[in-house]
Amino acid sequence: MATDSVPDRDVEKNSGPVSEEFEGGNLKDNVTATVLVSSAPERKLVWKQDKRIVPLAAGIYFLCYLDRSNIGNAKVLNSSTGNDMQTETGTTNDQFNICLMVFLIGYFLFEVPSNILLKKLRPSRWLAFLMLSWGAVTIGLGGVHNFAQMTGVRFLLGVVEAGLFPGLVYYLTFWYKTDERSVRVAFILASATLAGAFGGAIAYGIGHMNQTRGLSAWRWLFMLEGIPSCLSAILVWFFLPDYPERASWLSEAEKDLAAQRLYHEGAKGSAASMTWADVKATLVDLRLYAHYAIYFAVSLPFSSISLFAPSIVSGLGYRDLEAQLFTVPPWAVAYVLQIIVAWSGDHFNARAYHCAGAAAVGAAGFLASAVLPADAYGSRYGCLIVGTAGAFASIPPMLGWLTSNMWSTASIGLAVALNVSIGAGLGQMPGVWIYKADEASRGYPTGHGVNAAMLFFVTFGALGLRYFYGRKNRALKSAAAEGVSPRLYKL
Repeated sequence: MATDSVPDRDVEKNSGPVSEEFEGGNLKDNVTATVLVSSAPERKLVWKQDKRIVPLAAGIYFLCYLDRSNIGNAKVLNSSTGNDMQTETGTTNDQFNICLMVFLIGYFLFEVPSNILLKKLRPSRWLAFLMLSWGAVTIGLGGVHNFAQMTGVRFLLGVVEAGLFPGLVYYLTFWYKTDERSVRVAFILASATLAGAFGGAIAYGIGHMNQTRGLSAWRWLFMLEGIPSCLSAILVWFFLPDYPERASWLSEAEKDLAAQRLYHEGAKGSAASMTWADVKATLVDLRLYAHYAIYFAVSLPFSSISLFAPSIVSGLGYRDLEAQLFTVPPWAVAYVLQIIVAWSGDHFNARAYHCAGAAAVGAAGFLASAVLPADAYGSRYGCLIVGTAGAFASIPPMLGWLTSNMWSTASIGLAVALNVSIGAGLGQMPGVWIYKADEASRGYPTGHGVNAAMLFFVTFGALGLRYFYGRKNRALKSAAAEGVSPRLYKL
């Protein structure tokens, strides 16, 4: 049975007391009541949404990540015969790293504009356009012959992929409450670990196509992995739902329920466009910079492992196609751990502790790998699995925590874009340089050591931010009128 319909208006810009909670003076400290809904219809609605949204969103990011990270596979694919990407394009190690970094410059510059366009143009249309674009650019990467061409094409790839991940995180806020988001973000982000696992397996298979029709296997890798993105853009255009109020597959009662349950805790498709006041309020909210800082730190292991996993595994005594195959287990373990940590963090309202705990596990894995002897291949491979799993598992609760503590459509979109722009854009740039080619014989101690340090920073940063929110919540409870439940920060 659906509850009464929420009026069809922009609740965030309304002049009543509810809008004050969202917009008045950044409204972090105001007191509101909780919207109650029947649990059985709500569970049915959430499951109905999940079936439509989560597999499609995860599939989109799977293809995005596959097309982004396959350059790491291409770098070493068939290197023993001189048919790898780096050899055939005549690039030095530094030039190859510059190509990787240029991608991140495009990524950093276009994330915020992309989230603004997603709201203006509808999610299905904008995400489909991005998908078609990055698929075409990936195919084009299979035709490069020198450093200049590689650099230009990788920059374009960064531009068109920039809006995808922050866009998907923002998109989830139109459909899910705060305690439902982390696990959905985890399923999407876990598709990146799945792409890492499949990417190695796919590269292993395509590696046997070397010199088919006169083309090296790395060229086939880019072309064959870009085509599915182009074709899938058609599915996204027609089948990705935009907002609950526009979903033809929801009954009127379900639309009413969707609107009511997100009245305080979600973004709204009907919300007005972002204003300069929204921008200013978000930019001067200093607590957000603590979120940005820990996401910046976790982005180093995220990017470096994504790009250099095949090279790291090659340094463990595995070569060529075998190295591609042995990149699979770290990603597979990370996939499972991400889902478990994200679900638990939401369920117990303990995102900070789960983020910090996972980061600490990852830091221990990388630290051990940095100090172990270079020839301790088995132990260092085990540490790589632990480090990768811990680092990636800390990200979903981190992102869910941020969106849970933003209370208007405009602020959510901008804060998520800034978070991923500063973190995944600027934060990933140092990750391109920390795994030095001349340290391969010594087991990449610099790369592993830097990743360990960054994850320890995430651990203590998350705990410090949790302490801050705990104090704010105690102050809100003390200031609340008797019989009124204050809206508290999520922990």
